[in-house]
Amino acid sequence: MTLQSPHNDVLIMPAPAKVNLALHITGQREDGYHTLDSLVVFGGAQDVIHFKTSDHLHLAVTGPFADGLRQEPDNLMVRAARLLAEELGLEAKADLTLEKNLPISSGIGGGSADAAATLLGLFRLWDRTIKEGPLHSIALTLGADVPMCLEGECLRASGIGDELEKGPRLPDDLGLVLINPRVPISTPGIFKTLREKDNSPLGPLPSAFLSATALADWLSNQRNDLELAAIEQAPIIENVLQALNDDGDCLLARMSGSGATCYGLFATSKHAQYAASRLAFSHPNWWVSHGKVQ
Repeated sequence: MTLQSPHNDVLIMPAPAKVNLALHITGQREDGYHTLDSLVVFGGAQDVIHFKTSDHLHLAVTGPFADGLRQEPDNLMVRAARLLAEELGLEAKADLTLEKNLPISSGIGGGSADAAATLLGLFRLWDRTIKEGPLHSIALTLGADVPMCLEGECLRASGIGDELEKGPRLPDDLGLVLINPRVPISTPGIFKTLREKDNSPLGPLPSAFLSATALADWLSNQRNDLELAAIEQAPIIENVLQALNDDGDCLLARMSGSGATCYGLFATSKHAQYAASRLAFSHPNWWVSHGKVQ
């Protein structure tokens, strides 16, 4: 993630979508947590957080999906700020403004991305550093996806999502189209209805994919093990996948995470941009975004 400072008193941090290119559910622990094996990338859309100094902790939410968060008494960003301040021995003082562009409960880790970006932005705002161990502990306390959102690059995630290793090198300018039919999905509900929980892990991963086609070919032999359960809860996901697959430039379409957001993989960000324009025109009630894989 790159922090920008267009004005001396305002820091701006992007919080990009977390996209599961493949998500294999490999088991369930005694404590109820499911284990997984997933290839994760970031991009296609993002929230944006503005940071300013303040004498108290305040969060304002703007943007197209702000209404779904304004009534939250314990927003994940606020929890992140308090936990970090406690670890650093500081008072939690900051004026945060979240531009909420990512749909809520949509399988692309919006809340986790916001929490991770909050931690990174507050380091800069408060002019502090922290060791990797305590930071990882804070992130994991906030949620299993937060540590990977801190990394913000192609990762292979296993365990409950907390065991991370650097993913393969991806082609430059790889494009994503993200589509959500504006249907929220309950992740606990999806796992509750999941029939098979002991599935095979990802296939052998190369150190690099030299082309978008090579990545799409590899992904075609992988899965999202939550996809069928999500379609049972929200059948419109099938329509989204079909719309992406019908686009002539789309190399592969799949649901991300627990849904209902689906991604389309494209050879370049320009191909993704043109496809997003076509899809937004033909499906005006869907949320459609596009961008480069970061």
